[in-house]
Amino acid sequence: MKLTVIGGTGLIGSQVVRELAAAGHEAVPAAPSTGVDLLTGEGLDQALTGAETVVNVANSPTFDAASLDFFRTATGNLLAAGERAGVRHQVILSIVGVDQVPQLDYYRAKTLQEELLRQGPTPYSIVRATQFFEFVDAVLSWTSDESAVRLPATRVQPMAAADVVDAVVDVATGEPLNAVRDVAGPEVFPLDELGRITLAARHDGRPVHTDDTAGMFAAVTGDVLTAGPGAHLARTHYRDWLRDTR
Repeated sequence: MKLTVIGGTGLIGSQVVRELAAAGHEAVPAAPSTGVDLLTGEGLDQALTGAETVVNVANSPTFDAASLDFFRTATGNLLAAGERAGVRHQVILSIVGVDQVPQLDYYRAKTLQEELLRQGPTPYSIVRATQFFEFVDAVLSWTSDESAVRLPATRVQPMAAADVVDAVVDVATGEPLNAVRDVAGPEVFPLDELGRITLAARHDGRPVHTDDTAGMFAAVTGDVLTAGPGAHLARTHYRDWLRDTR
């Protein structure tokens, strides 16, 4: 099977390409570095030639209100090019709970992307994943200084990027779901506690202060970022991942 991976040189996309190729598929990475521009459409027709499935894991360059225009334009261009190329399955990677946090610009933008895909001309699948282990350090950096880290007690259920890749590849090589598949890590943590676990593993002695006004995830209430009972749970535990990547 030939699959084109949009965003195929990034953290998730490059691993998706490798895993697809290892399974015997023809996986074509498409990104600005390969001559593909989602906003102008340049290079899309060539990248999608002969592809049965398109896997879109491309990200907006910003997380603010401009991300709405990015996903609106990029998704429209990709769906149109896919229809011209005869693509039979469009897959996107999204976020668990994305449609329940309208106060975050980026989450509204990803919700728009999902809506455009549903309304598009091609059978589709949406893989919604929880936050990645690999992004925890960045989340801590948003609200930290040399003396302390401040984090809300927002409940999260993070997962390893490698497990996200497995989920995307599984869906992309199957029949279109025309629905959403939720994937998540095996454990739920309050974000402030996740910060303490992370700093301890890094031998970082700074305290983590619980502050429900701190950072982007302060806008999230309840369990919207955790997976429901029908989710597919990954195997990798956060403490094991920390140990293995240290």
